[in-house]
Amino acid sequence: MAKVIKVGKGATQYKVVIAKNALTKVNLLTPLKTKGKVLIITDSGVPKKYIDEVKLILKNNIKVFVYILPKGEKSKSFDSFIKIQEKLAELKFDRSDSLIGLGGGVVGDITGFCAATFLRGINFIQIPTTLLAQVDSSVGGKTAINIKQGKNLVGSFYNPSLVLISSKFLETLSEKEFKSGIGEVIKYAFIGNKKLYKLIQNNTDEIKSRELKILEEIVEESIKTKARIVTQDEKESGIRAILNFGHTFGHAIEAFNNYKNITHGAAITLGMIIASKVSYLEGHIKIHQLDNIINLIDSLGLNTNYKKYNFRDLKQYIMNDKKVSKGKLNLVLIDKNGKAFKTDSFRLKNIEKSFN
Repeated sequence: MAKVIKVGKGATQYKVVIAKNALTKVNLLTPLKTKGKVLIITDSGVPKKYIDEVKLILKNNIKVFVYILPKGEKSKSFDSFIKIQEKLAELKFDRSDSLIGLGGGVVGDITGFCAATFLRGINFIQIPTTLLAQVDSSVGGKTAINIKQGKNLVGSFYNPSLVLISSKFLETLSEKEFKSGIGEVIKYAFIGNKKLYKLIQNNTDEIKSRELKILEEIVEESIKTKARIVTQDEKESGIRAILNFGHTFGHAIEAFNNYKNITHGAAITLGMIIASKVSYLEGHIKIHQLDNIINLIDSLGLNTNYKKYNFRDLKQYIMNDKKVSKGKLNLVLIDKNGKAFKTDSFRLKNIEKSFN
């Protein structure tokens, strides 16, 4: 049975539908205008059968076009953005037409940004095919592209009309991509979802073997946490900032690697360890709590080797982070009660020490 979670409030509220197969005719056609046009934006890593499935559902109702990006973070660029916008203009899209983002976080982010900016805003639907996108980027209305100075520095807040999450997509994910998503899932456990923490703690083997029942549960709990937070703070002026736990350091690791050879989730996982260590050095958590965090990450088979990086190499990226305000770096740390908080009050030397 499908689970439905509402995100946001008022006119911009939308539904997230979670099921083994959320791609049904009723679900997909409801937010679309019949006799309109749809551009499916996807990438070369998405199995063709998923694209064909969406096309088949829309057949006889809507005119469908497909735009395929090269797989990878490099496609979340200004160049890709311009090409998609030009394609929309060439196809004579208007405000009665829609975009569908079918793929992972890269696809979802750039689709949302194109929807937000073409004709100052057209309808779009998110169909995330990776675990990372299902629990994170598809929900919350953040859209963005990268520039050479950093990740997600150009973007907007723009909500989809619908998010359709099919757990069956997770069966075809590579192990690398699956672990990337798990890294983002455990973030929600670390920032306050105790039910999710216990679910992960008690079902590590089932999670690693991708049992769909438990995966749907952890996806649901992750989205419930994010939905609650973003509904309170749609544009990240307050509590929403806690969703960035681990991201300041994780984004710096990604940028240092030129967005190659490390997934977003893997970088965020290392970033959470570093942020947890800063929390310990600042006296917000005890050593056993730090150990528990690292042990839980390790039990899921995720990489915990953050010591290959040092503050000197990452500093320029850290200080160029979106969370720098009035010249001060804001970090998301955690306290002894397992709750996350944002602060610009910490000792810089403790960031340096956290890499040791």
